[in-house]
Amino acid sequence: MFRENTAHNQISLCESFNWMNKRIQEKLKKSWAPIYYEHVFCKIDEKPFAVLYSDVGRPNFPVNISLSLEFIKHFLNLSDDELIDNFYFNYLVNYAVGIRVLGELNLAKRTIYEFRDRIYKYTLAHPDQDDLIFGQFVKLIKGFAEIAGISMKEQRMDSTMFMSNIKKAGRLSLAFDVLIKSVKVIPKGILPKQLEETLQPEFKTKILFKTKASETESTLDHILSLCQEARDTLKSISTPQVEEALRIISRFISEQAELDENTNKLRAKNSKEISASSLQSVHDEDATFRNKNGKSQSGYVANITETCDKNNPVQLITDYAVAPNIKSDVDFIKERISIIKENTNCEKVTVDGGYYCEDPTGNVEDVEVNFTDMTGRCPSDKISVTDFELDEKNEIIITCPNGTKPIHAGYKNGQSVAHFPTEACKHCEHRDRCPAKPQKKSFVLRFSSKTITAAIQRNKINANRTENISSRAGIEGTNSALKRRHRMDKLQVRGKVKCNVVVGLKVIAQNIRRFVNYMLGRVKVKNLVLQG
Repeated sequence: MFRENTAHNQISLCESFNWMNKRIQEKLKKSWAPIYYEHVFCKIDEKPFAVLYSDVGRPNFPVNISLSLEFIKHFLNLSDDELIDNFYFNYLVNYAVGIRVLGELNLAKRTIYEFRDRIYKYTLAHPDQDDLIFGQFVKLIKGFAEIAGISMKEQRMDSTMFMSNIKKAGRLSLAFDVLIKSVKVIPKGILPKQLEETLQPEFKTKILFKTKASETESTLDHILSLCQEARDTLKSISTPQVEEALRIISRFISEQAELDENTNKLRAKNSKEISASSLQSVHDEDATFRNKNGKSQSGYVANITETCDKNNPVQLITDYAVAPNIKSDVDFIKERISIIKENTNCEKVTVDGGYYCEDPTGNVEDVEVNFTDMTGRCPSDKISVTDFELDEKNEIIITCPNGTKPIHAGYKNGQSVAHFPTEACKHCEHRDRCPAKPQKKSFVLRFSSKTITAAIQRNKINANRTENISSRAGIEGTNSALKRRHRMDKLQVRGKVKCNVVVGLKVIAQNIRRFVNYMLGRVKVKNLVLQG
């Protein structure tokens, strides 16, 4: 049964703080705990979490304490055992979560696990409902920004890949894992003898450790034939465990194998034919494969956005999103720009060339997107469309670089078309580089809307390259801090839902760290515009 926790608002005569030496009291007041209590713990809205609990039964363990402990775990980089110990014996942690008498409240490790499990299951069952963690994230950044005077008008965005709790496995190892998962759920009474042998330790040793490089293909074909037999056996059984195993092994076979018409048996596909969205781990069906900048990884990608106004005393992360790592940066910016605008009233976003597209903002008004580079081929040595005088609004050519006006010009079927006098074009000094083509009565010039947009954007990038690169560079440090300090490079959970929740907690922890440093005066103010 859900019940809000307001006990921290009541003063107790037995508070441990009252019995402390005055010097120790002063040190506590200057620590992170009072800041956390006032600006994080007291700002947590428990009501949205009521959906995690039934209407009957014992009252829940306080949500604001449970959620705060999750934040503190990532804020202090603690394991679950260390978190429990700190909750019992660290008065700073107790003070931060509204407990004033050390050892007053008991906390079982199971309570922590069950709270996480409730969030995971609710998020999985209600994908269209508001994200509980993201809702608290938005509430906190608004409070931090107001207190620290942080402008959220200018922001920057970048993505970074990370792994879930899976191993880097080759095709043979993956095939073995899929096979064993399926065989283990088949009842012994109907388990074929050939499949029963796969559960023996020597089978694993033979397949994974004694297979020579020259034998890999034939061994993989053998495993696939066993997978086919396991799949056929599973089809005759109907239990929840079997349904999961059947789904995974059927997916694996369809992605990794093809039927040999001559032998009527499965054989492994060429590795180049395997999709990046194929199964990467038997334990994580959402993870995908991606090769980015020469680095290949199986897992997910996090898209991070943060403020970047030079006058801000500290920058805050304003948005995050998690997806399988095959999701492109272009899809991220198109999906997140409206959410960022709604939550922070952002007016300008700076991104790298990976996010480039013709219309990154969609129907979102008053948001300017600046790119540090562009994807695609470099322009040829032909005269660019921007060398022509152009009515950019209507995409109509007014004059050519030589000053010649077209006989007539207009925009039709996604193209800007201009007809120039034949005599003027024949004797033009730019003839060799001009993209205009001769016809019977005139020279015709055609530029697609996409070409015009790209050329204008390229000129804008070149004109503001130094400023945009300088503005965007800081987010590389943010991604590095999330991976290095908060261990986001490889999470201890699997699946997109759990990864999204954990990334959210780590992002919140990073914002709390920055805000606490600001409140404690640990932030450099050299970039601030000081007013006398």
